[in-house]
Amino acid sequence: MTIVAPHITKQPSPPAPVARTKRSRKLRDNLTGHAFLIGAVVCFALFMWFPMIRGIVMSFQRTRRGETTWVGWDNYTRIVADPSFWIAWKNTFVFTLLALVLGYLLPFFVAILLNELRHFKGYLRILVYLPVMLPPASALFLFKYYAYDPSDAGLFNAILKVLHLPTSEWMQSPGMTIPAMVIASTWMNMGGAVLIYLASLQNIPGELYEAAELDGAGVARRIWNVTIPQTRLILALLAMLQIVATMQLFIEPLILANGAGTQDSATSVAYLIYQHGFFQNDLNGAAALGVIMLLVLAAFSAVYVRLTTKQD
Repeated sequence: MTIVAPHITKQPSPPAPVARTKRSRKLRDNLTGHAFLIGAVVCFALFMWFPMIRGIVMSFQRTRRGETTWVGWDNYTRIVADPSFWIAWKNTFVFTLLALVLGYLLPFFVAILLNELRHFKGYLRILVYLPVMLPPASALFLFKYYAYDPSDAGLFNAILKVLHLPTSEWMQSPGMTIPAMVIASTWMNMGGAVLIYLASLQNIPGELYEAAELDGAGVARRIWNVTIPQTRLILALLAMLQIVATMQLFIEPLILANGAGTQDSATSVAYLIYQHGFFQNDLNGAAALGVIMLLVLAAFSAVYVRLTTKQD
């Protein structure tokens, strides 16, 4: 018995001009993509990487009368020995902790409240986001001269007086300086976080809440057992962004407390860098302090990534 192999028709290869056209189109697309990528890389290199590397180099140098010399760790030891260094870090950490309590949790619960409302949702979202559209300097001057006026004419003191509570000196009181800055910062920046939380909340399946209600869960249990687990990734991401942003506290003490505040109660690490660089003409010390802040934030980011990776 003879087996005849099936006849396989060989597909003709595309003409050479068509193949060259496809290759040229693919090459052109790749060049376009790389051109856009190169533009972004150049911008990052000029405005982020180069200043960062230049700052690290300057932190090991000393410039006097136009002459630059290498001094090793002298700038770091001098900065750390300055009493203002520890005061600035203490104020920065206290501000960050208070901002996590108020500025991180409050937007989440405001978003939950707006998500549950049936009427005027659009109007209330605009009202919550409106402070974000104001220039930060304008908003802080509004707080400084209207809300935090230490006399009875100030908004907050007028409210306290109506409630028969003791008034405050606000920014003139060392004990109230950081809480007052946290209140102003939260009011200015919470709108963006509220919108992000709202978008996350609207992606939660309604069946989960219905099942929780059938099980007899109240509002608190539904938030704890449904809302928080479903928005865990957004909560973790915004927590990291909140800490990194608040650690770079600068404009609030600069405007509200005229820089250092009463008894250095408002001095932050970022403001201390500004003070060394522009008031004391100590650019090398400012660079060393900036590198220290960079290392602290990098260490926190590394710990955060490690912990979130383990949880996932």
